[in-house]
Amino acid sequence: MGQTIRLTAAQAMVRWLSVQMTEGGERFVEGIWAIFGHGNVAGLGEALHGIGPAFPTWRGQNEQTMAHAAIAYAKAKKRTRAQAVTSSIGPGSTNLVTAAALAHVNRLPLLIIAGDVFANRRPDPVLQQVEDFDDGTVSANDCLRPVSRYYDRITRPEHILTALPRALRVMTDPANCGPATLAFCQDVQAEAFDYPVAFFEPKVWHIRRPQPDARELAEVAELIASAKNPVIIAGGGVVYSQAETELGEFATRHGIPVAETQAGKSALAQSHPMNFGASGVDGAESSNAVSVDADVVIGVGTRFQDFTTGSRALFKNPDVKFVSLNIHGYDAAKHGATSLVGDAKVTLGLLSEALGDYKATAFDPAARTAWLAKVDDHCRDRKRPKGELPIDAEVIGAVQRTSSEATVAMCAAGTMPGALKLLWQPSQGGYHMEYGYSCMGYEVAGAMGIKLATPERDVVCFVGDGSYMMANAELATAVMRRIPFTVVLTDNRGYGCINRLQQVCGGAEFNNMYKDCNVEVQPEIDYVAHAGSMGAFAVKAADIADLEAKLVEAKTRDIPTVIVIDTDARPGPGENGGGAWWDVAVPQVGGPERLEKARDTYIENALNQRVLN
Repeated sequence: MGQTIRLTAAQAMVRWLSVQMTEGGERFVEGIWAIFGHGNVAGLGEALHGIGPAFPTWRGQNEQTMAHAAIAYAKAKKRTRAQAVTSSIGPGSTNLVTAAALAHVNRLPLLIIAGDVFANRRPDPVLQQVEDFDDGTVSANDCLRPVSRYYDRITRPEHILTALPRALRVMTDPANCGPATLAFCQDVQAEAFDYPVAFFEPKVWHIRRPQPDARELAEVAELIASAKNPVIIAGGGVVYSQAETELGEFATRHGIPVAETQAGKSALAQSHPMNFGASGVDGAESSNAVSVDADVVIGVGTRFQDFTTGSRALFKNPDVKFVSLNIHGYDAAKHGATSLVGDAKVTLGLLSEALGDYKATAFDPAARTAWLAKVDDHCRDRKRPKGELPIDAEVIGAVQRTSSEATVAMCAAGTMPGALKLLWQPSQGGYHMEYGYSCMGYEVAGAMGIKLATPERDVVCFVGDGSYMMANAELATAVMRRIPFTVVLTDNRGYGCINRLQQVCGGAEFNNMYKDCNVEVQPEIDYVAHAGSMGAFAVKAADIADLEAKLVEAKTRDIPTVIVIDTDARPGPGENGGGAWWDVAVPQVGGPERLEKARDTYIENALNQRVLN
């Protein structure tokens, strides 16, 4: 049998997690975010207190935003490290569903240890227990099943001997990476068991780099070699694979322009001569022009999401073919692509060797420089007269002019993600966008997670007033822990992004801007006072020049700085760029003339959609 040690299941879990290491000698799961309640305070809480700094515990304000911070941390670490989150049963667990979905969509590791009901069922129904009238095995944690890559319910103390290694295998698997949920019955957490001592020996987790199949590699090389107008679509998989250098070398050697997705932006610095800018709906003129005529589209680490492909209507060459280099076969087969399954870093090198001296020359390098000159113009300070509000592009310009090679611009939802993808000019690694799930409320917590992962970076969080209202409480956490970052809060008095979309789709302005809501009194929210009440340094910028000055001052502080600036909700010049069409369904009947015009435009664009796998 071997030597054993008697521990509670919770004590054994945290001891095991504390010795799961990276190749660099650090804990893979750095620590755990916790809000305690019944379901995790007596069992897991006692175990976490006992282990202390060997597996640290951090207090947050909401389970969802704690998980957002953990996800941003893992993304900034390029999936080489992760964090855990624990919840009590009931609302604590269901608060995690949105965050788990975010991690799932973005293929990011997150360990969820959710308190669960009693395995012995003696006190059922307990406080906050969700009962299924037809299934006695169901609890609130079952909501996490469809948004978890791995799900397990711990109903016996020895279950962790198999459940924990399985969870980390998923979290460290580059193909199947995502959130792992362990629903931990509260009585089992406190139950003792004689665990093998060998279970707690340190283990190093290696993240594999699968090589491509030789036949697939040869087929893809032959296809690219026949191309006259190829284009590369660089996705988040380039960053996760740490293949930024290989992508730049491949594009340069073979003369293939690179267009970026939200997740792939800053894999190449904006200054890289083969970086033609953003792709798709929120795309640049330079990159979309190349994509429209492309005869071979080479996806590298991208899911070919609708924003990237203009809802499958961007690539208009009737003979266009798709190649997809991806770590997962599911993604590699999208759009009827010729699949090339493998690690991006390894596979780009092998593909380059197979292509030999092949070099495409059909693209126009001047298109890139012409577009960047327009970006500078769009983002300049227009010195608006008093009473005339700046647009998002001018706010971006102010941050850009005060940025450095160390700056990371981050955001998640609303108008600003599209404007940033189009107009922000990052250094390599200087962009962090959560747009797979486009989750409002990710911003503040995400900025904190990025700063924790990369303390050497200057993190600037762009957030609209709508997203700020959804989730801002982790500002208090950042103040408590002295985690400095800068929040640029653009106040356009409502959901300006969706208000624009509503009008583009032929609808009337309704229920998005405060002025269009069915309310007696328009809210006048003092965001400076609100952020200041949580301990942040908060101030309002009078104009773009004042914003620049306040951004410089923010770099000197050891707590978060929140800078509020009023902005115009209307789109400004340049913010639509060379944007492609986005498929948002327009009602087929009813409505005034504006709806009929929107429907005609919708039908016209839909005719360009490619119907593929």
